[in-house]
Amino acid sequence: MMRIPVLRHMAALVAMAGVGLLSGCLDVPHPFRDPGREGRSLAGSPPPARLAVPVPPSALLPQAAAQAWSRDVAAALLDQTVPAMAQPARKGDWWLRLGAEARGQDVVPTYSVMMPDGRVRSAEAGDPIPATVWAVGAPATLRRAAEQAAPGIAAALTGIQAAQMAQDPRSLKHRAARIYFAGVHGAPGDGDSALGQAFIRALGDAENAVQASPRDADFTVSCAVSVSDVPPGASGQKQQHMQLVWRVVDQAGKEAGAATQLHDIDAHALDGHWGEVAMVAAQEAAGGVRQVVSRYSGRNNVPLPMPVGGAANGSGTPVADLQQ
Repeated sequence: MMRIPVLRHMAALVAMAGVGLLSGCLDVPHPFRDPGREGRSLAGSPPPARLAVPVPPSALLPQAAAQAWSRDVAAALLDQTVPAMAQPARKGDWWLRLGAEARGQDVVPTYSVMMPDGRVRSAEAGDPIPATVWAVGAPATLRRAAEQAAPGIAAALTGIQAAQMAQDPRSLKHRAARIYFAGVHGAPGDGDSALGQAFIRALGDAENAVQASPRDADFTVSCAVSVSDVPPGASGQKQQHMQLVWRVVDQAGKEAGAATQLHDIDAHALDGHWGEVAMVAAQEAAGGVRQVVSRYSGRNNVPLPMPVGGAANGSGTPVADLQQ
C-alpha cells in the first residue's frame, strides 16, 4: 500500500537532481592540464599544465603597471578555472600575449593565446578605454580590463580543447566513455542492489559504456545514500530525510562532479523493496552523471576554428605562421 506514495515522494526527489547537480571544473579549458601518458603519446606538442602570462614588453603602460596587469589577468583567469600563472613563457609553454592598440582617442587591450612555437591560436580584444586613462595604469582600470576579458579567453581555451579532441581519434568525441560503476552503499532495504542494477541499465548509451572492471576506465561512479530522521510533517506522519550522492571521479581519481538527489520521505517507507522507485531514481541519476561526464570531458564542446589562413596537422598545430 505504501508503494504509490513512496513513488510520488521519490519522483519529487529525483526532479531535484538538476538543482543538486554539482559539476566541479565545468567547462574547464583542459588544454592546459597534463593529458596523461596516453594523451602525450598522441600529440606532437601536448599542452602543459598551466598557461603562462608574461609581462608585455609594450602595452602603452609604465613597466610597473604592465607587471600589475599581467598579475591581474592571471588572477582573473584563475577565477575562470584556468590554471594561469603570471610568469615568463618557458620552452614548451602555451602562453597569453598581452598587448594594447591605440585607436583614435582610445586604447584597446588585446589577448592572444600563443602556441609553444610562437604562433597565434586565438585572439581576443577588450573594450576600448580612453587613452589618457589607460596610460595612468591605475589598479582599478587594469583589474576591470582583466576581469572583462577573462571569460572570452576561457571560452577560447575550451574551444581549443575541443579542437584537439576532434583531432584525437581516441578522445571522447570519437568513442564512448568507459565508466566503471562501484555500486551503491548505505541505502535501506534492498536499495543498494536495486538502485545499482537499475543505474547500470539506465546509464549505457552510445556515449557511455558501463564496464565490469575499473581497469582503463575513464570515469568511476559510486553512490552514497544517507537517511536521517526529521520532525514530523503537518499531518503528524514521521519523516526521514534521504540524500543520494552519485559521485563521478576521473581516471586520476579527481572529482569530476556529483549528481545529488534530496527529499523527505515517510519514515521507513523504503526499508523493504524499492521496486519502481529504484528505476525512477536511477534514470534521473543516469541523466545527471551523463551531464557531469560530458561537461567535465568537454566532448560536446564546439571546436575553435583555426585562424584564417591557418591549417592544422594531427597535433592541432597550425601550419601557416600566423604570428603578428
